[in-house]
Amino acid sequence: MFCNLHRHVKTISLFLSEENDIVRRELARGLGDKGVIVFTSVEHVILKNDRALSEVFKLFDLIHILTTDHKTVSRITKEVIEDFAADNVVYLELRTTPKKNESKGMSKRSYMEAVLEGIRSVKSIEIYVRLLLSIDRRETAEAAMETVELALELRDFGVVGIDLSGNPTIGEWLTYLPALEYAKKQGLPITLHCGEVPNPVEIHSMLDFLPRRIGHACCFEDEEWKLLKTLRIPVEICLTSNIRTETIASADVHHFADLYKSNHPLILCTDDCGVFSTSLSAEYALASSAFGLGKREMFQLSQKAIEFIFACGRVKEELKTIFATALEKLDL
Repeated sequence: MFCNLHRHVKTISLFLSEENDIVRRELARGLGDKGVIVFTSVEHVILKNDRALSEVFKLFDLIHILTTDHKTVSRITKEVIEDFAADNVVYLELRTTPKKNESKGMSKRSYMEAVLEGIRSVKSIEIYVRLLLSIDRRETAEAAMETVELALELRDFGVVGIDLSGNPTIGEWLTYLPALEYAKKQGLPITLHCGEVPNPVEIHSMLDFLPRRIGHACCFEDEEWKLLKTLRIPVEICLTSNIRTETIASADVHHFADLYKSNHPLILCTDDCGVFSTSLSAEYALASSAFGLGKREMFQLSQKAIEFIFACGRVKEELKTIFATALEKLDL
């Protein structure tokens, strides 16, 4: 039984499933023939399982091209939720960047309406689903503010927070700061992709901002670790993502171990399941084998995630009841 607080709405099951190499290549080749992309620059990325961080964002760019129509967005959202429910996830925070595609009549709002339609189309599954709207680091300050305004408009429809994400080598922290400060003043919780690449000035600025959570934290130096632990900002840990993008060499040297031993607040998450070929149960299994955690410790780790979700107090209390009932049945 799990809570997943770091999952992007990006992947297409057909495009990313390992058994469909030929289909994936031909979809991209078709875009190349139309002049939308340079096929030779992405072919090798499509077919790889282990992708460097720069290659991951190249793949994300391709996925964005393929997912900017309303029907596809709704379908992907529905499939993602069903997959997590099948993996025994009871609370899911999906994060997505509202997109525009004028050629298909898509605005940021209509994109989000398609996501919400995907959520509504899920039937007979017991899972709480909430949304974070992501500010992409490629966006302007104005576009970032537009995303925050949209999040505020959709609070009654399941939007519970704001995420800052995207290629960490692009953009400047000060570009998004006004929108993030406005979101915080309006009571929207914020999570930041932080420390995916070495950038001590930005890392310090992000920690000083006091977000409710941060994601990854792979490239911290001693001073940043000390500040993080002092501030007690919860960290979204994505083991497989960090290892496959080579931001962390292997599980045995992952910062999960130090944070866990120091009782720092943390949450095991998946990042993008399709791109990194993982699931939340697989992330817990990896943590168990790599760090020697038993069943009771793994259950407690999952249960503690409830404290860090962005949903309301009522949902937290209901999740606590669900976990308490499960604990009685499991007899750990």
